[in-house]
Amino acid sequence: MHLARFPRTRLAHLPTPLEPMPRLSAALGGPSLWVKRDDCTGLAGGGNKTRKLEFLLGEAMSQGADTLVTQGAVQSNHVRQTAGAAARFGLDCEIILEARVATNAFDYNESGNVQLDRLMGGKLRQVPAGSDMTAALEAVAQEVRDRGGKPYIIPGGGSNTTGALGYVDCAIELVSQANAMGLVIDRIVTATGSAGTHAGLIAGLALVGADIPVLGIGVRAPKDVQEANVHKLAVATAERFGHGDRVHRDMTVANCDYVGAGYGLVDDAVIEALKLAARTEALLLDPVYTGKGMKGLIDLIHKGQFAGETVVFLHTGGAQGLSGYTSVLDGHLS
Repeated sequence: MHLARFPRTRLAHLPTPLEPMPRLSAALGGPSLWVKRDDCTGLAGGGNKTRKLEFLLGEAMSQGADTLVTQGAVQSNHVRQTAGAAARFGLDCEIILEARVATNAFDYNESGNVQLDRLMGGKLRQVPAGSDMTAALEAVAQEVRDRGGKPYIIPGGGSNTTGALGYVDCAIELVSQANAMGLVIDRIVTATGSAGTHAGLIAGLALVGADIPVLGIGVRAPKDVQEANVHKLAVATAERFGHGDRVHRDMTVANCDYVGAGYGLVDDAVIEALKLAARTEALLLDPVYTGKGMKGLIDLIHKGQFAGETVVFLHTGGAQGLSGYTSVLDGHLS
């Protein structure tokens, strides 16, 4: 496996820390919990998309692109980091925001990640929930071509085989850190949405023969859909190294019982997870991804799972979106 064969830019602060969470572990009375701090990747506040963007921007630059075209939900962490990557390289950034969460709240639609997108020069447009986002991306890309530009389309979450290379790299990095510490990791837990992070981890761990199971806590899709999406992308990512056969179907496991009322919608258990992580480890999670991931991890520990294990929670970032949920969280954090 040789990642250097793929075009790459350098955007992230790597390696990200791998840290114990003793106070959270004690509070839950369960397994030994650690956190892989991919909220600390640096670009535009950091997060997991920065690793993906290193390879996506590498490919874009190799093709002579002058404009990035991408999409996400209104409070998308991916969009924020893409706008940051475009700013770093002097590229234009065309952004399509899908109104997946039915709210007219000012904080959700104008604050948090949206404010940062604009600050970094992203050109925003919004489409209704359920829009054909693939068609919308191509339409905007054609607008760029029509005015003489060279667009590079980045799918939602940066989740294609190029973006997933960032999490192949993360898998290698994590195993190397664990080896240096003498840390035996029994399981990795992370939020799973657009599939690229989850799939890249599975592919990377399979390619290096690490044999560490990954549990994705779903934030949007049903279990069968999520697992199918992740597995397909993990196989395709491993195939870029000529070893798609190393990724087996049973490596892809998603628990989608913690989505709640829907994508981006916050419930009491998410708020309690945000509070517990912040007040035991000063770990700032977001309401959409890491908050639901932690909600699931906490509940599964309470149900007796992972007993005696060492579990690494992959923190994919997103705290920049917390101010977009002020009206939802107000009165619940005291």
